[in-house]
Amino acid sequence: MTLLIAGLFLWTAAHYFKRLMPAQRAAMGNAGKGVVAVALLASVVLMVLGYRAADFIPVWTPPTFLMHVNNTLMLFALWVYGSSAAKGAKAWPADRIRHPQLTGFKIWAVAHLLVNGDLASILLFGGLLAWAVGEVILINRAEPEWTPPAKAGMATKVRLAVITLVLYGVIAGVHIWLGVWPFPS
Repeated sequence: MTLLIAGLFLWTAAHYFKRLMPAQRAAMGNAGKGVVAVALLASVVLMVLGYRAADFIPVWTPPTFLMHVNNTLMLFALWVYGSSAAKGAKAWPADRIRHPQLTGFKIWAVAHLLVNGDLASILLFGGLLAWAVGEVILINRAEPEWTPPAKAGMATKVRLAVITLVLYGVIAGVHIWLGVWPFPS
């Protein structure tokens, strides 16, 4: 689990760097983007390797019905995350909430905590949830003012619905390919 924890730490440090050490980050200029990108890639590799290598240590046994809750939350997480992707006007809820991508990420983490009761999963998804909550707090402190964007039209919402469903299918396919059946039997 050392690799998993190191990956979580590196992920958090790379993301918080700009907010906690703005002068040092600014001094790096454009090269800093590359450094952060490499750190984030390394963190993901560490988390994946650490998670896959971790022993299965059961903490709790999720009830089967939570798979339905997880799958519904995953659809919602993809919608919320993607709601801010359009240029200009934004689809709901990005027209009402300040951090739709981080909110979608938090929904994703909660959904995975509901269906994974082992220690490695709790560390991974709980750690990423804690990072996202902290990120929102840091952004709001650094930039307290926010103006909600205009509301998107129907074409944007239809496009978002199609993209959400396609991504959901791709993600389910990746889970199946990795040997994890994401649907109730």
